[in-house]
Amino acid sequence: MNNPGVSELLGAVFLAVAVIHSFAIKWFQHLAQKFPDGSLLENLFHLLGEVEIVFGFWSFWLLLLLASLTGGSTVLEHLESLNFNEPLFVFVIMTMAATKPILSITQRLISWVSRWLPLGKDCSFLIATLTLGPLFGSLITEPAAMTVTAFILKDRFFDRTQSESFKYLTLAVLFVNISIGGTLTPYAAPPVLMVSSQWGWDLSFMLAHFGWRAALTVFLNSLILGALFRKELSALQASLASDDRKTPIWLIAIHVLFLSLVTLSAHHAVIFIGLFLFFLGLVSITKEHQIDLKIKESLLVSFFLGGLVVLGSFQRWWLEPLLNSLSSSALYFGSTGLTAFLDNAALTYLGSQVPHITNELKYALVAGAVTGGGLTVIANAPNPAGFSILNSTFGPEGISPTKLFVYAILPTLVTIMFFWVV
Repeated sequence: MNNPGVSELLGAVFLAVAVIHSFAIKWFQHLAQKFPDGSLLENLFHLLGEVEIVFGFWSFWLLLLLASLTGGSTVLEHLESLNFNEPLFVFVIMTMAATKPILSITQRLISWVSRWLPLGKDCSFLIATLTLGPLFGSLITEPAAMTVTAFILKDRFFDRTQSESFKYLTLAVLFVNISIGGTLTPYAAPPVLMVSSQWGWDLSFMLAHFGWRAALTVFLNSLILGALFRKELSALQASLASDDRKTPIWLIAIHVLFLSLVTLSAHHAVIFIGLFLFFLGLVSITKEHQIDLKIKESLLVSFFLGGLVVLGSFQRWWLEPLLNSLSSSALYFGSTGLTAFLDNAALTYLGSQVPHITNELKYALVAGAVTGGGLTVIANAPNPAGFSILNSTFGPEGISPTKLFVYAILPTLVTIMFFWVV
């Protein structure tokens, strides 16, 4: 293990505190209720009870402390050396994917496919949503797939049932399936994107080593969920929104075009931000066919990821030696476990910096990273988007990170079976 400096040690400490904080958000929410509504302390503890602000919050205090110890210019130089493209891209793609035209065309496609499944209307729709939605992530990127799929699940199921077990297992399957559903291509899943160009992983490689495993796992996870709650789903009598057909085809086509262009320019913020500004103009002049843009939700998710970039930048000193010392099996399961506490894209990026890593270890690292991507909110970059969209449907206390972890064990075990055992 490399000898860490003060900055690295403090970075590790603040990361640990942020992880603990993310599992203690319910405690802050309970604490907020002890103070008068609208009071400063009530608002403060309510804010600290929002998981989206955790990593950005602790990153701020870490940077402030480092500025006092090493000087503001040193901290500024470090920040300018980091790449914040992913948080910016997630903000743009999440906002665009949550528009009515995109949701409309996706719902229509999923509805059409679900008619071919002989499992009952709602059960078939659930399975089709949790299969096609995540697999779309290989084309439109995982953050966009998460946004679209989460909104469809919210409108179709989460708003119509009070079953906590159904909601948590569905959320867990969503997170796990999104994490692996983007691995059919080399550019859509953040943990794959971090290594694909450096390791020469092209489309044929991804399909041969990850794609078929991902497709089978996503479908089986969705099928198990549908089978477990088939009786409950048959009683929901949910239906698609009746006004979806009013969205003009030409507007849907333009939205898909913008979404495609932003996806293709994901590495170039100057381009996708410019496209986004044009897109905002389009939404403004077609507002009679739109719903409110999810600006606040997207900003919170972007803030979350930005904080993760900052905290993750101080972890190489202990993570790189650890990854370099493990066998392939140990690396796979170690990567799966570490992903629960550190964004899987950060994990694979640091692994890609390890020299002379074998092909077997490369696969173990990335496969483990995507396997554990559904265990926690911080395990995979798109998870905060799904959390933000679905959190309100879990009652006043929101989603429990501990319960999410427990429910995610089943779909994660299914993923292990296909990604490592088979």
